[in-house]
Amino acid sequence: MTAQWQINPVDNAMQEKILNNINQKTKPLGALGQLETLALQIALIQKTNKLVITRPLMLVFAGDHGIADEGVSIAPSAVTQQMVLNFLAGGAAINCFCRSNDLPLKVIDAGIKFEIIPPPANLINQRIAAGTHNFSQQAAMTLAQAEQALQFGAQLAEREINNGSNLLAFGEMGIANSSSAAAILAALSNAPIANCVGLGTGINPEQLVKKITLVTKAVARITDKTPLNVIAEVGGFEIAQICGAMLATAKAGKMIVVDGFIVSAAALLAVQFNPKARDYMIFAHQSEEAGHQLMLSMLKAKPLLNLGLRLGEGTGAALVLPLIRAAISFYNDMATFESAGVTV
Repeated sequence: MTAQWQINPVDNAMQEKILNNINQKTKPLGALGQLETLALQIALIQKTNKLVITRPLMLVFAGDHGIADEGVSIAPSAVTQQMVLNFLAGGAAINCFCRSNDLPLKVIDAGIKFEIIPPPANLINQRIAAGTHNFSQQAAMTLAQAEQALQFGAQLAEREINNGSNLLAFGEMGIANSSSAAAILAALSNAPIANCVGLGTGINPEQLVKKITLVTKAVARITDKTPLNVIAEVGGFEIAQICGAMLATAKAGKMIVVDGFIVSAAALLAVQFNPKARDYMIFAHQSEEAGHQLMLSMLKAKPLLNLGLRLGEGTGAALVLPLIRAAISFYNDMATFESAGVTV
């Protein structure tokens, strides 16, 4: 762990006081379920009696993967660029969910295969390269590229936090990035590869067998399972930049909203760099992707939603923003038994 990733844990000494505040609200003990756990977490993060969300922001990182050349996805790499253009035009699911929840969205080119030229003004250019190498044949990227991707993500998060954001939600786009996330999970968990690899966007049984074979080959190559080396061997530029952004957000003591399988892979890596990053992570939903449940268990996470989502883009993270706002609202504004004159 480098000095850059030094993170202060939340102060659990405050937990009893916060729980007492929650328990005095006009409701039976525990009656608001996970919203109570969420309010507790936010209160521990913010260290204040009046919780607040300021300038919430969705960051969607896009990158391409050389493993896509093996036919492990339903679409070619060109679709990554097409979907980035769709995000920029406001036509994707993530755009709809961000609009419906008053959540601004920024899109980052972390290294898509087909660069958008001329670059649109609303696209943040943090390209490392035109996609990673095919990790079934060689390392996805160099250690220097992995470091650079982490730095780019961290610097972006720091800028947005300096501009007033205290909640950053993360999404992604990248054809074949479920292969990368599965390989990261397999490398860090030592679980059977078949438990880590899933259908992604809906591949057929033959493609699934091939995907498992290729991920198995790549993971067998990894002897150094430090997080930086795992990123270099089987990661993606978008996953690495999300990881760096999460670490910077945790270092700043702000809320991280984690989307599904791919973004959870970045979260898993961040926790490998510094376990204290976990304190700042709010897990949005359980994906339908095989392996996500294992990933969540490794992160000791109980996500807020299970809607059968398997799209990515940050869609689950956008959908939980109203729940986060609701948790803050009841914590701040719900009457206590004493203030309401209610006796039980």
